[in-house]
Amino acid sequence: MNNYQNRKNAGTGFVRRAYTRKKVCRFCADKNLKIDYKDSRLMRNFVSERGKIMPRRITGNCAYHQRRVSKAIKISRTVSIMPYTSVNI
Repeated sequence: MNNYQNRKNAGTGFVRRAYTRKKVCRFCADKNLKIDYKDSRLMRNFVSERGKIMPRRITGNCAYHQRRVSKAIKISRTVSIMPYTSVNI
């Protein structure tokens, strides 16, 4: 990736870096939040509108919780709690 793609020109001659905030795993931050395949409302946050499981760089999960979330989504699809895809063709 080119080094100049992450920078914005402020118009006054100096270059300012774009600030991106580090994402925090919501399961590590809130210890009371549990990953359960029956909780479709929570699992829906980690699935795109096309039905794909979102990667950790987008959701902000740590590797441990991302594996558990993807496993729970797959189980809830098998038990027919969540659909495999939401696109009606």
